[in-house]
Amino acid sequence: MDEQTVWRHVGTQRRELADLIEALDADPQVWSTPSLCDGWTVRDVAAHLTHGTLPVPRMLVEAARSGFRFNAVVDRMARQDRSTPADIAATLRRVADSRRHPPGTSPVEPLIDLLVHGQDLCVPLGIDRPMPTDAAVVAAARVWDMGFPFRARRRCAGMRLVATDAEFAVGEGREVAAPVRELLLLLTGRHAGVSAAG
Repeated sequence: MDEQTVWRHVGTQRRELADLIEALDADPQVWSTPSLCDGWTVRDVAAHLTHGTLPVPRMLVEAARSGFRFNAVVDRMARQDRSTPADIAATLRRVADSRRHPPGTSPVEPLIDLLVHGQDLCVPLGIDRPMPTDAAVVAAARVWDMGFPFRARRRCAGMRLVATDAEFAVGEGREVAAPVRELLLLLTGRHAGVSAAG
């Protein structure tokens, strides 16, 4: 997939998630629902989605506050963000076409973030959120290759992951066949929907 198409998917995902977040705003109780992302509520995940396009100087300050530990800064920022759902939706729309991404990452990382965290929000709330198959394949391939922070090769050691709806297969061992959306969740540490991997 060429870079232009990756960014087109990113913009679409941001706009769709902004719409979703606005729709959820009518029921405040959903925001305290545990998400698929360990330790985060639906609200934490929604707030995190707005952090990927922050200016580099702000990110450096936040990183310094957390001792330059990646997981610590991401977690602290999500939990401490006081944006309202309306604020979050507005920010996602405002940055929908931004091509800014954290230093040291590729344009695919924002796409991974949006695809996976979209499921983190929706699955616990019983919302079926379709995932573009071509985007999911690109995201899953990048997760498999990138190592940190997902360490997918180690996480899925002894498994051969085969998509049932796309040209995607990685790993060696016991076959786990599922739609690529579910394989992407498995590769990123979410086991929802992939019963064969349990």
